[in-house]
Amino acid sequence: MEVKDNKIELNYTLKLKDKLWKIDSPKIMGIINVTPDSFFSNSRNTHFEQSKRNIEQMINQKVDIIDVGGISTRPGANLLDSETELNRVLPVIEWISTNYPEQIISVDTFRSEIAQHAIHTGAHIVNDVYGGRYDKNMFETVGKLGVPYILMHSRGDSTNMQNLTNYSSLISDMTVEISETVQKLNENNVYDIIIDPGFGFAKTLNQNYKLLKELSHFQLFNLPILAGLSRKSMIYKLLNSQPEDALTGTSVLNYIALEKGAAILRVHDVKEAKEVKILYQKMSEVDL
Repeated sequence: MEVKDNKIELNYTLKLKDKLWKIDSPKIMGIINVTPDSFFSNSRNTHFEQSKRNIEQMINQKVDIIDVGGISTRPGANLLDSETELNRVLPVIEWISTNYPEQIISVDTFRSEIAQHAIHTGAHIVNDVYGGRYDKNMFETVGKLGVPYILMHSRGDSTNMQNLTNYSSLISDMTVEISETVQKLNENNVYDIIIDPGFGFAKTLNQNYKLLKELSHFQLFNLPILAGLSRKSMIYKLLNSQPEDALTGTSVLNYIALEKGAAILRVHDVKEAKEVKILYQKMSEVDL
């Protein structure tokens, strides 16, 4: 990441198996929830054919990354057994890899066993909402696999995260916690790291907006920043609505995230996120 004329320029490179992937413009990550209970009902893929249709739509909309997850991690969600998770995500990852071999795939999991199977099946990136806390073997596994790792800041798990929102200073405490985890990853030979500050995970509504306002602070790590704001409660609760009505709010906050240096937007709505990206890039190009 570089700053020229007060404008943020992205300049990151990640190793995806046998090739290098350059992030020099914002990327869009599309969410495929192979679950019956994700917080946004329209994102639930309860059968294989539905997953395939949604994946094909995202690919037609020029999505950059498809993020496949088999367990809802919303507050209060139950953590399913690993066999159920495996049976949900592997067929989808295999189908994408077989039919769209150039498509970049991430697996949304906090279990090293699932990560290993997913990468061997065709995924390229491990996306861990618990930052290695759930599975002590995760960092070592990712290091051996030699793939990028999305480190999300969070505390606790889906059952208690919203009771763990006490910070002496939100941004300072997050910086320390992320720094300590990055060090542990480096000790396990994981250097291709994407930072996800974890909107909605162990943060109150006000803390989420403080985090968005200060998002550019996390550029100090010189690592790509992922913003996962799509249809979250920080939008629909503030607007007294529901996730189904939170697309406009999502687009507004995604634009702000890009202005603050986000390199990746994780979204349910690929077409709209691509439009936000185009508008942001045009505003960055013109001399006002």
